[in-house]
Amino acid sequence: MNNNTNKITENTDKNNIKEDLIKEDIIKENMDKNNIRFVDLFCGIGGFHQALKRIGANCVFACDIDAKCRLTYEINYKIKPQGDITKIDVNDIPNFDILCSGFPCQPFSNSGKKKGFNDKRGGLFENIINIARIKNPSYMFLENVKHIKKINNGNIFKYILDRLNEIGYRVQTLELSPHQLGIPQKRERIIFICIRNDIYNKDIIFNIPNVNLNINQIFETDNDIIQKYRISKEDEEILIIWDEMIKYVEVGEKLSPTILCNEFQKNYTEEEFKNLAFWKQDYITKNKTIYNKYKNKWDEWLRINTQILTKKEIYGKLEWQVGKKKINDSIFNHFIQFRQSGIRVKTSEYFPTLVAIVQTPIYAKERRYITPRECARLQSFSEDFILYENDHIAYKQLGNAVNVDVIYFVIYNTLKTYNICD
Repeated sequence: MNNNTNKITENTDKNNIKEDLIKEDIIKENMDKNNIRFVDLFCGIGGFHQALKRIGANCVFACDIDAKCRLTYEINYKIKPQGDITKIDVNDIPNFDILCSGFPCQPFSNSGKKKGFNDKRGGLFENIINIARIKNPSYMFLENVKHIKKINNGNIFKYILDRLNEIGYRVQTLELSPHQLGIPQKRERIIFICIRNDIYNKDIIFNIPNVNLNINQIFETDNDIIQKYRISKEDEEILIIWDEMIKYVEVGEKLSPTILCNEFQKNYTEEEFKNLAFWKQDYITKNKTIYNKYKNKWDEWLRINTQILTKKEIYGKLEWQVGKKKINDSIFNHFIQFRQSGIRVKTSEYFPTLVAIVQTPIYAKERRYITPRECARLQSFSEDFILYENDHIAYKQLGNAVNVDVIYFVIYNTLKTYNICD
């Protein structure tokens, strides 16, 4: 496979796009042919749209505050999304049957600050409630991070359920990850399946298939493309340095918690140690076991590599999240992410979770970042989906997207249960 697809640039001529836009009369004609109509709120680049397109549904309205996402959406679906949802007159939205929304997850995510509704983006949920209350759709499908259930001791999750109940919907939730459907990305999300009370007659039974994972279905094979995504010489060097130490430790060794190698030879007074962050005190204390066991090797390794290990804070921190050291194990057997918390090593069984903040996974075996097209495949977007040309933006858009196969699985099974589709 290759990704020599037309790409979207910031200079894309919108005048040419306008000629292809779906006009109101065409929307009406499509609605007459197929009575499944949906709106796509906080639409991003259209993960919900891709899923509903598979069942022949028609999008009659979309919105997103991000101009670059709107451009990507417009070019791919020939529908121009509106902007800020808080400035939309609900009466201007055409009637619809299904409301879809991957409402902003940053206020609830582990990778965000988890402020919940104290973050103004969390309050945008009320705009969904207002639209649903006025337009009264038959079904709603909302997606967010699984962690939303734990924020504020579960009170935010309860609030969401209560508000949906208040406006007349029976709510069922499902936690699902692409890897459960055969897509090799672990990305656990919660889907709110909302069925209007007068329609509801039973919960949906979701039979999760037992599908083998095959990461090779995702990988790019065009070497010219792959070379563009090679990691820097410096990043490769730091991985080689850590790999030397990993190979030295015994099989079965636990390389956890996060190893703070630059703390090994520091001598804190009792008062200084107490003034450190609690997590740092904990890591330093627990690191003593592995340091003392291989002290001579660590000391020699640090003496040789101190200059680069201290060049960036993350270089001196290793998050080994692949279990105990295995025979012939190597850092290059796994996926890597350079995160603020350190060099994170993740299992090669499936790809790490794609996120909106650009911490693009590194396929360590080939010493390269995964490509935007590979990210699109991990999010189950079709091969003809046109990506934004700027890689940084494309990564962010895909990291923010809902997974198409996950959404399709939920919506299809719901509508099939209610005899809306075959």
